Formats: sequence, C-alpha cells, structure tokens
Amino acid sequence: MKHAAHRASATRGAGVGSSPTSRSTGATREAGIQGVDDALVAKLNEVAPRTRRSIRLAAKASARRSHIMTGSALTVLVGAAASSMAVNQARGDWSLPMAGSVAINLVTPSSSTGYSGADGSSRVSRSDYRQPLPTASQRNEGSWDLGESALDAGQMSKSSANNPAVAALMDANRSVLPAGFNPNHATGDVGNAYEFSQCTWWAYVRRHQLGLPVGSHMGNAKDWSGSARTLGYWVDDTPRNVGDIVVFQAGQEGSDSTYGHVAIVEKINPDGSIVTSECGAVMNGKTYSRTLTNVHALRYIHY
Repeated sequence: MKHAAHRASATRGAGVGSSPTSRSTGATREAGIQGVDDALVAKLNEVAPRTRRSIRLAAKASARRSHIMTGSALTVLVGAAASSMAVNQARGDWSLPMAGSVAINLVTPSSSTGYSGADGSSRVSRSDYRQPLPTASQRNEGSWDLGESALDAGQMSKSSANNPAVAALMDANRSVLPAGFNPNHATGDVGNAYEFSQCTWWAYVRRHQLGLPVGSHMGNAKDWSGSARTLGYWVDDTPRNVGDIVVFQAGQEGSDSTYGHVAIVEKINPDGSIVTSECGAVMNGKTYSRTLTNVHALRYIHY
C-alpha cells in the first residue's frame, strides 16, 4: 500500500491531465533555462502547437508578400508597354503589344508592304490608306457679307469735344478748324448773369437752347469777342454755323454807340448773307430778326 501511494504522488507531480507533448515541452523549456543547446530548443519548438495569433500574423505576412509581387509585376508590364509604344511611335507603328506581353516588336520599312515586323509579317502604313483631298476644297475663295447695318458711320463723331453739340459742329467744320483748337476749353458759364431783355441776355438764352456754351461775365456786347477768345472760344470774321454769336462794335450796323450789340445767327443763306435773332432793352424779352449782308465786317464766336 505504501508503494502504491508513492506512485500516485509521482503521477501528481508530473501534472494531472497533462499530455505527453505538454510534459515534454515543459521539460524542454526547463532544460533550455538550464543551458540546453539553442538549436535543439528551436527544433523542438517547430513541432509545438501553433497559437491562433501566430497563425493570423503568418497569414497577414503572406498577403503582404502577394501584394508586393503583384505590384512589381504590373510595374514591369506597364514599363514594357510604354517602351514598346515609344519605339513603335518613333518608327511609325502605333500598334500596341498584346496584354501580358513585354516583348517589343520592332518594325522595319518595306518597299512593297510598307512595314515588316521582326517575325517577317508585313504591315501596311497608314499613309497607304490616305486619299488626297478634293481640289475644290483646297481653294480659299468666297466673300464676306455682313448684311445691312443699322449703324450710320456718318453719325459717329470724330471730335474729342465733351459737348455733343460742339462735337457735331466740329465735324462739320473739320477742314477749317484752327490748328490746336481745344474744344474742352473753359466756358466761363456759371448761369445767366445778364439783365433781362438785353441783347446779351438773349444771346445767353439762345445759345443754351442750342446746347452751346457761353460765358456769364463777358462784359459789354462790344467786348464779347475779346472775352471769348481769352477763354478759348474760336473767334473769326466768318459765319459758319447756326448758333454763332454775332458781335457788333459800338455804332456798327446801327448798334448802340457805347455798348455795341450781340445777336445769334439763325440761318446762313446760299449767297452768304445771314439771318439773325436779336433782342433789346425796349423789346421786353421779345425777339426780332433781320438779314445782314456785310457779314465779314463783323466778328463771330463759334464754340
């Protein structure tokens, strides 16, 4: 009985329920700690059961190796295809290699078939299929037809005047304009400062009705031509346009012997005479008209 008890104790010392493999592995690890040869330990570990973690890590490593190999193969294939296209383009052959092929098919000129491949097969150049264009399509004949335009170029002003009425008159007088004339000169216009019904008052009113500039403080009527010239107006002895200011010196053509007179040109007759509109102190704002023939003896303010 005592011997049986001793055997049971020995069995419990070996580990209840343990397999022979687990007992040997434990012994091996214990032996490794005591200095058993490392090569023997590695050999024994190869036959040890694999854990789930080791299996999972091995699968991931295998997948990575597969992806790397696939990517490398694709890179080589694409590079070979690009090289083949570059060579074929240089030689005039745009045919692409078959999928999966990395061989470059060099072509050489052939007098009979256009091109021949390295395998002896013949290829026809694309230029053999090209047909010359019809002769008619190579001619560049025809005409432009813009149709009728509503734009009247004759109504377009060539003048640089800011005042449209002045611009229109300058276009009409272009051939006789003084050199260097500035249509945008100072006008001296700050409102009608002249006494009601005087000739100067009417000249200011009528010029504004026609859209033309006039000074507000140009002095007595006989002084208007000098004042206008100082401001930059065009002044001479020839009537040119409707709206020109006629300046009479003192006593000239029946004007006042002290102050002179001014009037507005309303019409230029074919014979050169002019028709005027005028006003005076005794007219109470009403105007009158007369025809003058001695036109070049007078002065005219244009614009």
